[in-house]
Amino acid sequence: MTSHQHPPEKMMFQLTLRRRGISDQAVLRTMEEVPREQFVDEADRDGAYRDSALPIACGQTISQPFVVAYMTEQLQLQKQHRVLEIGTGSGYQAAVLSRLAGQVLTVERYRRLADTARVRLEKLGCHNVEVMLGDGLNLPPNIGPFDRIIVTAAMEQIPENLIERLEVGGILIAPVGPHQGVQTLIRLTRSAAGIERKELVDVRFVPALPGVAREL
Repeated sequence: MTSHQHPPEKMMFQLTLRRRGISDQAVLRTMEEVPREQFVDEADRDGAYRDSALPIACGQTISQPFVVAYMTEQLQLQKQHRVLEIGTGSGYQAAVLSRLAGQVLTVERYRRLADTARVRLEKLGCHNVEVMLGDGLNLPPNIGPFDRIIVTAAMEQIPENLIERLEVGGILIAPVGPHQGVQTLIRLTRSAAGIERKELVDVRFVPALPGVAREL
């Protein structure tokens, strides 16, 4: 359905991802299959497949396709993995994760975004995703551990209590840096010997804020 609606845009979308270095065929296929236009506001649907971030409700954004594909590729997902996402937003990243992993728990602080994402994901058949309204910076102790953790909002530093939820052999990806400005994507890999940290690429994300939003 999507490819009939947006053939030139979808072709450029895939070409752009490949040109920018995305090579994992499972990730490319998933990016092709998930209908991005279903996750943006109606007014932005004509531009859904451009390689740019777009505004969504509650002052948040849906990340540009390259960043979604890049972060997903860096997670090295397998079907048995249990994934935690901090920052559901539109639900687009969770939809991508759902096709590559076994289970996805995605946490959102805005009720409006959580409720809308839940409906979208259910409609698209992403039945292995649970959307939770909550504070991604202060999760309940009974949640976890996870094979993979992805943070889709800017953190000034990665909280220790998030790193502790990572299984041995697990990978965590998060944008780290000042809330206003440029962040660097950081990949943490947990081994029996400890945590290995690697800086990846510069990005811009909206801030990760504590607490559940009182409104919206």
